[in-house]
Amino acid sequence: MSAQARSYNPFAEEEEEDVASWSARGSGDAGVADRQRYLQQEVLRRSAATADSTTRSLSLLYESEQIGVATSEELVRQGEALKRTEQMVDKMEQDLKTSQKHINSIKSVWGGLVNYFKAKPPESKPEQNGTPEYSANSRLKEAMLSSKEQESKYQESHPNLRKLDNSDNDFGKADLVSSAQRDSYPKNQHLRAYHQKIDNNLDEMSSGLSRLKNLALGLQTELDEQDDMLDRLTRKVETLDVNIKSTDKKVRQL
Repeated sequence: MSAQARSYNPFAEEEEEDVASWSARGSGDAGVADRQRYLQQEVLRRSAATADSTTRSLSLLYESEQIGVATSEELVRQGEALKRTEQMVDKMEQDLKTSQKHINSIKSVWGGLVNYFKAKPPESKPEQNGTPEYSANSRLKEAMLSSKEQESKYQESHPNLRKLDNSDNDFGKADLVSSAQRDSYPKNQHLRAYHQKIDNNLDEMSSGLSRLKNLALGLQTELDEQDDMLDRLTRKVETLDVNIKSTDKKVRQL
């Protein structure tokens, strides 16, 4: 066995570490304090970033809800146009039936005399050409109403929503919370304000997503109903086209 191996002390490294730790004990307290301050600043920074992220998400959600309401209003206007078109087609069909009766009367002199002396039968009144009564489905109407009512609340609660203002001045405007909720927040004033802001934003995002869902369901129902209206209108137009060709043929035969 060599001399180096015989002189090896397995506890020598631990003794050196103890000496180093005791020699650095004076500067160790300052290092721990610096480390603690760094961690506190890092927690505040991450909390601020999270609050800023939830505010941006809330802004995007608000814009999506506005687009959903605008789309719903446009779809309702489209339904009104379809209703007017269907009324026009119905009136044309009624006028065409009247024209066919006149053509049949002209083709028969006796039929014309009989119709002359015969009491004029009551004709069905065509639908008025005024603005038709059209209303969106109840689900879509309720969703649109809820979103429009919330729009003013958004502006009141987030006047600087577009600017994403998360300054310390906004912390004083945080919603009141119960004592149990307040106790669950951190003791640090700024950190507690960040947590409250994040919780409020998440609550509003949850409500906004629920309203968006109702808008989507209402839009789907409205689209299904207008698809049925389009199918019905297509059948009426095809029937009207056949009747117009038949009437034109009878007129040429006079």
